[in-house]
Amino acid sequence: MGNIITPYLTLAAILFCIGLYGALTKKNGVIVLLSIELMLNAVNLNLIAFSKLGDHPALTGQIFSLFNITIAAAEAAVGIAILITIYRNKGTVDVTDLDSMKR
Repeated sequence: MGNIITPYLTLAAILFCIGLYGALTKKNGVIVLLSIELMLNAVNLNLIAFSKLGDHPALTGQIFSLFNITIAAAEAAVGIAILITIYRNKGTVDVTDLDSMKR
């Protein structure tokens, strides 16, 4: 099992690290949302790889991955709607300028 699943886990780790880097370092709200989606897709890749190539293959990981994709789509829609509203009100999607809750 170790040699078969290793490329999938390596790819998922690389994708997750790229997404984490983007979410923590970028200032643009759209890029942050895309980075979070990249991290969720890395998790989905892990779920499907373990579901298909694990010691006890089952559909559980694939079903959970479908739920995760549904939640990610809803999160992206709500996040983009919030960013559009913020852009209309403030004229920017820079996350460092979004401090209206502090005042």
